[in-house]
Amino acid sequence: MSIRRIFVLAAIAALAFLSTQVTHAQQAPTVKRTVLLQHDTSAPGFEAVLVAVEIPVGGREGRHFHSGTAMIHVTDGAITLDYEGKPTVRYKAGDSFFVDAKAVHEGINKENVPAKAIATFINPKGQPVTTQAAAATK
Repeated sequence: MSIRRIFVLAAIAALAFLSTQVTHAQQAPTVKRTVLLQHDTSAPGFEAVLVAVEIPVGGREGRHFHSGTAMIHVTDGAITLDYEGKPTVRYKAGDSFFVDAKAVHEGINKENVPAKAIATFINPKGQPVTTQAAAATK
Protein backbone atom coordinates (compact mmCIF):
# COMPACT_ATOMS: atom_id res chain seq x y z
CA MET A 1 0.00 0.00 0.00
CA SER A 2 1.42 3.38 -0.95
CA ILE A 3 2.11 6.10 1.56
CA ARG A 4 -0.27 8.41 -0.28
CA ARG A 5 -3.09 5.88 0.09
CA ILE A 6 -2.37 5.52 3.83
CA PHE A 7 -2.54 9.31 4.28
CA VAL A 8 -5.84 9.48 2.35
CA LEU A 9 -7.36 6.71 4.50
CA ALA A 10 -6.09 8.38 7.69
CA ALA A 11 -7.59 11.71 6.60
CA ILE A 12 -10.95 10.08 5.86
CA ALA A 13 -10.93 8.35 9.26
CA ALA A 14 -10.07 11.63 11.02
CA LEU A 15 -12.88 13.48 9.21
CA ALA A 16 -15.38 10.75 10.09
CA PHE A 17 -14.32 10.94 13.75
CA LEU A 18 -14.56 14.76 13.84
CA SER A 19 -17.99 14.82 12.17
CA THR A 20 -19.27 12.40 14.83
CA GLN A 21 -17.90 14.65 17.58
CA VAL A 22 -19.51 17.76 16.07
CA THR A 23 -22.86 15.95 15.77
CA HIS A 24 -22.75 14.98 19.45
CA ALA A 25 -21.74 18.50 20.49
CA GLN A 26 -24.64 20.07 18.57
CA GLN A 27 -27.34 17.88 20.13
CA ALA A 28 -29.07 19.49 23.10
CA PRO A 29 -29.03 17.50 26.35
CA THR A 30 -32.09 15.32 26.82
CA VAL A 31 -34.95 16.46 29.06
CA LYS A 32 -36.11 13.71 31.41
CA ARG A 33 -39.81 13.35 32.27
CA THR A 34 -40.97 10.72 34.78
CA VAL A 35 -44.68 10.09 35.38
CA LEU A 36 -45.10 9.77 39.15
CA LEU A 37 -48.89 9.35 39.27
CA GLN A 38 -51.73 9.21 36.76
CA HIS A 39 -55.31 9.06 38.01
CA ASP A 40 -58.86 9.85 36.90
CA THR A 41 -60.30 12.99 38.50
CA SER A 42 -63.77 13.43 39.96
CA ALA A 43 -64.53 15.65 36.95
CA PRO A 44 -65.87 13.22 34.33
CA GLY A 45 -63.62 12.84 31.30
CA PHE A 46 -60.47 14.27 32.91
CA GLU A 47 -57.35 12.80 34.48
CA ALA A 48 -54.55 14.24 36.60
CA VAL A 49 -50.94 13.43 35.76
CA LEU A 50 -48.05 14.23 38.13
CA VAL A 51 -44.66 14.41 36.41
CA ALA A 52 -41.08 14.98 37.62
CA VAL A 53 -39.15 17.01 35.04
CA GLU A 54 -35.39 17.44 34.82
CA ILE A 55 -33.81 19.80 32.30
CA PRO A 56 -30.02 19.38 32.19
CA VAL A 57 -27.65 22.32 31.82
CA GLY A 58 -28.19 23.74 28.34
CA GLY A 59 -31.30 21.61 27.83
CA ARG A 60 -34.46 22.67 26.02
CA GLU A 61 -37.86 21.00 25.99
CA GLY A 62 -38.61 22.02 22.42
CA ARG A 63 -41.69 24.10 21.62
CA HIS A 64 -44.74 22.14 22.72
CA PHE A 65 -48.22 22.37 24.22
CA HIS A 66 -50.38 20.37 26.61
CA SER A 67 -53.90 19.05 26.08
CA GLY A 68 -54.96 20.48 29.44
CA THR A 69 -53.90 22.85 32.15
CA ALA A 70 -50.35 22.59 33.53
CA MET A 71 -49.16 23.76 36.93
CA ILE A 72 -45.39 23.65 37.51
CA HIS A 73 -43.32 24.07 40.67
CA VAL A 74 -39.54 24.51 40.26
CA THR A 75 -37.68 22.55 42.96
CA ASP A 76 -34.04 23.03 41.86
CA GLY A 77 -32.17 25.44 39.60
CA ALA A 78 -34.16 27.70 37.31
CA ILE A 79 -36.28 27.40 34.19
CA THR A 80 -36.59 30.12 31.58
CA LEU A 81 -40.08 29.90 30.08
CA ASP A 82 -40.62 31.06 26.51
CA TYR A 83 -44.43 31.31 26.36
CA GLU A 84 -45.94 32.31 23.02
CA GLY A 85 -47.63 35.71 23.26
CA LYS A 86 -46.14 36.52 26.68
CA PRO A 87 -42.78 37.89 27.88
CA THR A 88 -40.06 35.33 28.60
CA VAL A 89 -39.79 34.72 32.37
CA ARG A 90 -37.15 33.02 34.54
CA TYR A 91 -38.57 30.87 37.36
CA LYS A 92 -36.16 29.82 40.13
CA ALA A 93 -36.39 27.12 42.80
CA GLY A 94 -39.47 27.78 44.94
CA ASP A 95 -41.40 29.51 42.15
CA SER A 96 -44.58 28.11 40.61
CA PHE A 97 -46.29 28.94 37.34
CA PHE A 98 -49.29 28.01 35.21
CA VAL A 99 -49.52 27.16 31.50
CA ASP A 100 -52.88 27.30 29.71
CA ALA A 101 -54.10 24.32 27.68
CA LYS A 102 -52.90 24.42 24.06
CA ALA A 103 -50.48 27.34 24.76
CA VAL A 104 -47.22 26.84 22.87
CA HIS A 105 -44.22 27.22 25.16
CA GLU A 106 -40.74 25.91 25.97
CA GLY A 107 -38.77 25.46 29.17
CA ILE A 108 -35.04 26.17 28.81
CA ASN A 109 -32.23 25.68 31.32
CA LYS A 110 -29.82 28.59 30.84
CA GLU A 111 -28.19 28.01 34.23
CA ASN A 112 -25.08 26.03 35.25
CA VAL A 113 -26.98 23.42 37.33
CA PRO A 114 -29.77 21.00 36.35
CA ALA A 115 -33.30 22.40 36.64
CA LYS A 116 -35.91 20.20 38.32
CA ALA A 117 -39.64 20.68 38.63
CA ILE A 118 -42.83 18.89 39.55
CA ALA A 119 -45.65 19.38 37.04
CA THR A 120 -49.33 18.58 37.43
CA PHE A 121 -51.48 18.28 34.31
CA ILE A 122 -55.29 18.17 34.24
CA ASN A 123 -55.98 16.64 30.84
CA PRO A 124 -58.95 15.37 28.91
CA LYS A 125 -58.79 11.59 29.40
CA GLY A 126 -57.00 9.79 26.59
CA GLN A 127 -55.26 12.91 25.26
CA PRO A 128 -51.44 13.14 25.18
CA VAL A 129 -49.89 15.09 28.04
CA THR A 130 -47.33 16.78 25.74
CA THR A 131 -47.39 17.41 21.99
CA GLN A 132 -44.46 18.96 20.12
CA ALA A 133 -45.47 22.10 18.22
CA ALA A 134 -44.87 22.29 14.49
CA ALA A 135 -41.60 24.01 13.57
CA ALA A 136 -43.57 26.72 11.74
CA THR A 137 -45.38 27.70 14.96
CA LYS A 138 -43.63 30.74 16.43
